[in-house]
Amino acid sequence: MAEASLHQSLSQQQSLAPQMRRSLEILQANSMELVQMVRQALETNPVLEDVTESISLDADDGDPDEADSLAYLNRTDDDERDLQILERRSQTWTQDDEERRDHLYNSIVAPETLQEHLSAQLRIALLEPQVRFAAEALLGNMDSRGFYDLPPKDLGVRLGIPNKDLKAAVEIIRSFNPPGVGALDLRDSLLIQLEHRGMSGSVEYRIVSDHLEDLARKRYPQIARALGTSIERICEAAEAIGRLTPNPGGDFDPTGNPMIRADVIIERGRDGWNAHLTNEYLPRLKISDFYKDLLGQTSQDAKARQFLRDHLREGRTLIRSLSLRQETILHIAEKLIQHQPDFLAKGPRFLRPLTMNQIADELGLHATTVSRAVAGKFVMTPHGLMEMRAFFAAGYQTEDGTEVSNAGVREAMQTLISKEDPGKPLSDEAIAKALNEQGIPVARRTVAKYRDQLGILPSHLRRGF
Repeated sequence: MAEASLHQSLSQQQSLAPQMRRSLEILQANSMELVQMVRQALETNPVLEDVTESISLDADDGDPDEADSLAYLNRTDDDERDLQILERRSQTWTQDDEERRDHLYNSIVAPETLQEHLSAQLRIALLEPQVRFAAEALLGNMDSRGFYDLPPKDLGVRLGIPNKDLKAAVEIIRSFNPPGVGALDLRDSLLIQLEHRGMSGSVEYRIVSDHLEDLARKRYPQIARALGTSIERICEAAEAIGRLTPNPGGDFDPTGNPMIRADVIIERGRDGWNAHLTNEYLPRLKISDFYKDLLGQTSQDAKARQFLRDHLREGRTLIRSLSLRQETILHIAEKLIQHQPDFLAKGPRFLRPLTMNQIADELGLHATTVSRAVAGKFVMTPHGLMEMRAFFAAGYQTEDGTEVSNAGVREAMQTLISKEDPGKPLSDEAIAKALNEQGIPVARRTVAKYRDQLGILPSHLRRGF
């Protein structure tokens, strides 16, 4: 048996202070995450106040410039707010007030889920109790697309559902909207959708049922021979099948189309391009004057004084970190304007190669700081909403010395493919040759990689008939 021994050693390691760690978290957070962070801080830190509020700018309310200033908001007195709350409590609560409150609460609704949508149809269906039980079990066995997680037969065995009742439940769910739910897989879902359109037994139905893989590979001649019809008819059927949805429950997926807020807007002004932050979504914070005064009144209570000091320090760190985050993002956006004027004026084809190291050097920051600052941030440009990270890309230098980013190369590829002859689509080798003739030195394997990134099929799968 090996002998056990003890050793002592000294080592140095660097760790981030809590304030620095918090600052980096805020810098890297996207707009949605940042709002959640601020709301959580407001709930857990009593010294923080949200001074975001609508201020009337009527003539009787004072100077509009003053009313729009942070100094005016900071003069809001906590005691006055408490007094207003007490005055409201002393008012008589009428039946109209109760009805207005109920109307407000009843108006706040969550988006309907696929399960809720299908369950509502099941409730109004005239079914025997055994069939209804089977249908409810099937709905609980369905994923967000409307496909079964477990085959109905296996579910019926587990729950002891008679085969007759299970088949009846399967059929009733296949008749529900949206068309395509209650399917085993993609093929089954497409068949259900065709049945809803009254196309059972059609060429489209037979293609999906027996030749879906050939359809995906555009083997139209083989399908035409197997079905005894023309290639033109197969092409028409392929277009009709392409209009079906592979995700019937997609419209009910709350995460399918997440809301994205622009952190920065870049637009042309009278003096050229300029950037400004969109701070509307971000609460405006301040340290409560009440708690600052209270700190001076708790000299005899050490625990209370330490409690206030800790929360005041956390509050100041948060406010300072938020300010630094916004300032950093704005400075980076201003540098992007300097480096990408052609893109802003002409479009993605003219996006130039740019690295984060270049921006970091110009701003006196570390490259990792720039990387954190642009992560998950979005910019509204004249060409639409885009990730701030998309401004940074490697690229190529053309024969005339012009720099073209990878995004520009992909844009050029898309232009070539959009103009190709459908009967003779361009191969990767042909695309590479055409780009080289434009002065962009790109290898065939690079073209293949960019084509995959763009979701474009190989030439033999793009061929039309």
